[in-house]
Amino acid sequence: MPDWKIEKAPAIHAEMTVPGDKSISHRAIMFAALANGRAEITGFLPGEDCLSTMKAFQQLGIPIERTDETTVIIEGKRGHFTAPSGDIDCGNSGTTMRLMCGILAAQPFRSRLTGDASLSKRPMKRIIDPLTQMGAKITAEGEKGSAPLVIEGGPLKGIEYTSPVASAQVKSAVLLAGLFAKGTTTVTEPVLSRDHTERMLAWHLVRPRRNGLSVSVSGGQTLESRDFAVPGDISSAAFWLVAAAAHPGSHLLIKDVGLNPARTGVLAVLIRMGAHVSEIVEHSECEPSGTVEVRGTKLRATVIAGAEIPNVIDELPILAVAAALADGRTIIRDAHELRVKETDRIAAVAKNLRAFGVLVDEKEDGMEIEGGAKLRGATVESFGDHRIAMAFAILATFAEGASHIRDTACVDTSYPGFYEMLHKLAKPEPSEIPVISSLRPE
Repeated sequence: MPDWKIEKAPAIHAEMTVPGDKSISHRAIMFAALANGRAEITGFLPGEDCLSTMKAFQQLGIPIERTDETTVIIEGKRGHFTAPSGDIDCGNSGTTMRLMCGILAAQPFRSRLTGDASLSKRPMKRIIDPLTQMGAKITAEGEKGSAPLVIEGGPLKGIEYTSPVASAQVKSAVLLAGLFAKGTTTVTEPVLSRDHTERMLAWHLVRPRRNGLSVSVSGGQTLESRDFAVPGDISSAAFWLVAAAAHPGSHLLIKDVGLNPARTGVLAVLIRMGAHVSEIVEHSECEPSGTVEVRGTKLRATVIAGAEIPNVIDELPILAVAAALADGRTIIRDAHELRVKETDRIAAVAKNLRAFGVLVDEKEDGMEIEGGAKLRGATVESFGDHRIAMAFAILATFAEGASHIRDTACVDTSYPGFYEMLHKLAKPEPSEIPVISSLRPE
């Protein structure tokens, strides 16, 4: 469905699950392909971005079988791949392109990574620079160091790299290259970014070494194949968390969701805004996961800035919606990274908020949002960005009159079935709490 029509909705009363974590699904495929044998991945997110990663490794000669929608069996080949017969299409996935660069930089063949129009505008110099220092030969054929990327693989050496940005993708690309490099590779960040790659390395019995803001890996190690269960995506859950938290009377339980401390900043922000949120970690192997419970109330404004920004970077569009529903003026700053996501998310969020009647002061690195305005139904664009589409679908459920979200096919990159889930949750309050499953194994 390319466009969505959304009406004002009542309070949420539900128990649900969300699709598998996108960041972890990417890495589960990659690390299983690098390992030394068969592994089964359950809870895999069958969104277009993660399917791009899966298809990339199939092009590189890795046998991959999907036994059902969310279960994948991979035969790893110890990091030995075959040259692709053609370009590797990364679609809209920056994670696929950037992390694949780290792996392909060490392969004894030429490869070329392409992407859609949006991905071809996103910055790649941030990974090309450190990989070049390691000895990689990467040519950016696009403007300003963007895709397509041509990689002439070859021997690499370990380096000590200080990243100017806190980026899990940059860190991961360098550490993945470090697995093939001679010596030790160290990445130091200005603040800690997500640690899914470090956790996945340890799960496959390759121990990264953490020292403050630095993480190191030694080259020449073999990953041990291990089965892996992908938890639900906290970034996908965030849309429902905000919808419930900002609606007095709502009660929502989200089960089997990832609770990695590097990803739960959205919960901390909502609690600071006055939301009634609790979490219980029920599983802690590799990636912690469990249940989040939310009870709706009237939210209040807050400041989102500084070291917590890398922890909530993907959730900032929906947190901006929470700000619009809160009392007072919320400030978001130090989030310049939003300018170079699937779209310029600062500009997109500001434009769409104004369409609903929200006062917004756009800044170079964020925005200031005046909450509490009477919201009117609006017609807004997704800008081809899945998180913009879903964030404003949630805001539309609080607005008077019908709203329309245009160009929503992009949502399939991360949350197939989101619109159908929205309609299930928007039903009038039932006598019993419904149990709603979303692309999760039984």
